[in-house]
Amino acid sequence: MALEVGQAAPPFTLPGTAGREISLGALKGRKVVVYFYPKDDTSGCTRQAQDFNALRADFAAADTDIVGISPDSPASKAKFAGKYGLDLALAADEQRATVEAYGVWVEKSMYGRKYMGVERTTLLIDREGRIARIWPKVKVPGHAEEVLAAARAL
Repeated sequence: MALEVGQAAPPFTLPGTAGREISLGALKGRKVVVYFYPKDDTSGCTRQAQDFNALRADFAAADTDIVGISPDSPASKAKFAGKYGLDLALAADEQRATVEAYGVWVEKSMYGRKYMGVERTTLLIDREGRIARIWPKVKVPGHAEEVLAAARAL
């Protein structure tokens, strides 16, 4: 089922770094950027995390939290965050329940080989927990700035 603007964002509670839990329900009352990315510590995913991380203060000023989600383990997230000095919420969806609920676990193709993986996607969720904006098939350059502009306008 494809998600649509205006519908309630599927709830999730996932392990994050430093042993803390990240729950969409706990963030209700604030705007939330949820960005799904394929894999910790790969070039595009690192750049995307660094871009969001660099704008953390601007997102906070816009009353917006940022949560990055991939199927990697909490240990992988901790190593990734430590290596690049990331100070944003990174959640581990090892069972893939959340990426499937959001419809971003899809068949992909590389060099003619088909496999399942995360389609880089970002959602902006409003204070009531409804989807305000969806960016499918994200291209990383300039993306964090575009999401920030949308968060400020919401």
